[in-house]
Amino acid sequence: MSGAQAMMEAALEAARAAGAAALAGFGRGLAVEIKGDGSPVTEADRSAERAAREWIAQRFPDDGILGEEHGAERPYAPRRWLIDPIDGTKSYVRGVPLWGSMVALVEGDRVMAGAMVFPALGETIAAAPSCGAWWNGARCSVSRVADLARATVLTTDAGSSAATGDGAARREGWQRLASRAAVSRTWGDCYGYLLVATGRAEVMVDPILAAWDAAALVPIVEEAGGAFSDWRGERSFTGGSAIATNTALADEARRVLGSDMPALRREER
Repeated sequence: MSGAQAMMEAALEAARAAGAAALAGFGRGLAVEIKGDGSPVTEADRSAERAAREWIAQRFPDDGILGEEHGAERPYAPRRWLIDPIDGTKSYVRGVPLWGSMVALVEGDRVMAGAMVFPALGETIAAAPSCGAWWNGARCSVSRVADLARATVLTTDAGSSAATGDGAARREGWQRLASRAAVSRTWGDCYGYLLVATGRAEVMVDPILAAWDAAALVPIVEEAGGAFSDWRGERSFTGGSAIATNTALADEARRVLGSDMPALRREER
């Protein structure tokens, strides 16, 4: 097993640890708190992140960790693990199974591995550069749909953007994209990116994402043969937004959305 493969497996196991802890509370009517940014959180979010942190700390004690619920440890370490213990807490607290646990390993601005597990659905996906993307243990790839009129496009919440400025422009961009596609759906969160990476949807967009939401997506989408960028068209997990597409629709989707730059194709990186 190569070093990259080992890191991919490690990211997947850490995500499994978080997912198992989260699943233990799923459907149990946990109390919901509202954080300062208006997003919900439960004790399941916190316990799932602790489980992933413990798994990582036992095996990689010198690495840094950044998680959504418990902040940063060893922030100046060369390598950092980014954890989103429950991506899709709004779905989670309503008993909708389209939530996942995400873990990425990052060195500088390079994502070395990413993994997502969906315990309530029994699905996993993991990837690392030059290792491919693996869905439930088998290689996966994006679709070849090249006509937006035949495409399925996804977002987490069509009305979540601010009413003015960039938020309004991005909401209008989504509306344009949805109106031209064959199918448009929400309830996305990280599951939407899984659907793109496995060829079951063509485009997934989010106008607002944190680094722990986005880092794992970079290798997963790209190693499945797709294109990933923030809304400005930059290949970055720190840009605060995300557009993931198959290769055939990458440029057209970004043009319709109003993204400032065309998607970088894999061979140009």
